[in-house]
Amino acid sequence: MSVVRYPVAPGYRVNVRSGPGTQFRIVRTLAVDVRVPIYCQTPGEWISGPYGTTNIWDNIAPGEFISDAYVKTGSDGYVARRCG
Repeated sequence: MSVVRYPVAPGYRVNVRSGPGTQFRIVRTLAVDVRVPIYCQTPGEWISGPYGTTNIWDNIAPGEFISDAYVKTGSDGYVARRCG
């Protein structure tokens, strides 16, 4: 299965967290204008960002999640399989 890379909202340095919410620790911060793979998606904390308000979190690497509100997927719903 090929993994699609999606652009992060222009001009944003998005915090990458260890789980699907702001209560999880920050593991790193993405550079501006990067594209990220989405391996799976999971529901979590509701976040408002440049692409709307959503509770979908994108798994971009093992143990690394970012809010889908900061990723331009072209959809308000799930674009990858559910995690777990």
